[in-house]
Amino acid sequence: MRTHHRHIFMCVGPRCEPQEGRAQAVFEHMGKVIDEHPELAVKRTRTHCMVACRFEGPVVAVYPEGVWYQRVNEANAERIVHEHLLNGREVADLVFHRLGVGDTCEPGPK
Repeated sequence: MRTHHRHIFMCVGPRCEPQEGRAQAVFEHMGKVIDEHPELAVKRTRTHCMVACRFEGPVVAVYPEGVWYQRVNEANAERIVHEHLLNGREVADLVFHRLGVGDTCEPGPK
């Protein structure tokens, strides 16, 4: 395993994304964006349900920060890589949970 400083967990469904395979495609896209930046030492792990989809999935958790993102599509995955992983700024409008704090917003209508 390569050295890494952050670990990303991403739910690939099936409950968070009704379109089968869509969350997996986002996971793969995020990997390509990360790989474009060899200076990033990030490990990615796909998960199944993380029981957080009462919010809007797919969901991504970034550790060690413990920041959880919702509504992760290809564009939002790129924002997470560029803003959070490369520049150290959380993508505030996508954050719904922080480790040690709990949920930071109420779930939106489904």
